[in-house]
Amino acid sequence: MTIARRTFLRWIGGAAAAGAAPARHVRAEARVPRIGVLESWSPAAFPHRLQAFRDGLAELGHAEGRTFAIEYRSARGDANALPALAAELAKLEVDVIFAATTATALAARRATSRIPIVIAVVADPIGAGLIASLARPGGNVTGLTTANTQVVPKRVQLLREAAAGAAARVGLLMNPSDASNLIVRRAAETEARALGFALQIFEAADRAALESAFSRMAAERIQALMVAAGQLMDSEAKRIAELAARHRLPAMYGAPEFVEAGGLMSYSASFTDNFRRAAAYADRILKGAAPAELPVEQAGTFEFVVNLKAAAALGLKLPPSFLVQATRVIE
Repeated sequence: MTIARRTFLRWIGGAAAAGAAPARHVRAEARVPRIGVLESWSPAAFPHRLQAFRDGLAELGHAEGRTFAIEYRSARGDANALPALAAELAKLEVDVIFAATTATALAARRATSRIPIVIAVVADPIGAGLIASLARPGGNVTGLTTANTQVVPKRVQLLREAAAGAAARVGLLMNPSDASNLIVRRAAETEARALGFALQIFEAADRAALESAFSRMAAERIQALMVAAGQLMDSEAKRIAELAARHRLPAMYGAPEFVEAGGLMSYSASFTDNFRRAAAYADRILKGAAPAELPVEQAGTFEFVVNLKAAAALGLKLPPSFLVQATRVIE
């Protein structure tokens, strides 16, 4: 064999060996699936909700950093930031996007029709155009809904009962740009008519409008208040509870965090339970399931939370039935 041929063969062998090393490196560092999390509120606002999602994944045998990684994006209460954040997650080509609420799910759906999207607390996913039906979603969105025809009527009834039936002038604080709030408005107005009174609507589309909304309530001599949950209202839960207390308004809220912040009471699906259950959808999608074929589930756990300290500050003596019905009492 000539020196030139031996040199050539050694070069081929060395090239092959060099080519094998990156392959071993790739196998050693297998790609970890990524879950994009898109939230409306500040990370510090409701950390227990996202923790419930993480806990649900852990219960299914997942370990963060080993079987999945999270790409987190928060709009920090600014609805206008959601489209760009959703586009970021789509550009990263995450394996699934967890967009729990109506606002985040709509932003994610507009950003991608290919990446699977998991929802958790969307009030009306069909009406919002996210899915075709609960049984067969048909697109890239699936998960859980808080839809229940009795939730909002129950809120109206409990609020009237708390005010001993004397609250003829009841207001609803809502964000007109939040699709879930529009659903609450329709249901609340229907129940109010059935009970023989007119619900007065007070709109606030941003943080600055909240103070003036409560000033209008005072001018209209509102006696009791409903507050719809949603991106804006949830982010301002503490401030809204303080404003209701300052104006001495018994208030029914759409999420328990308002009551924890000092509000009177809330009746809603358990957001924490839905976030935990949403993990099962992410798990199935990461294992290859198609979102179009995963039926959307309705909420199975509901919470009636009552704050006795807030009731005392308002001079309200709540009916004994409240404490019997309450799933949680804050003293």
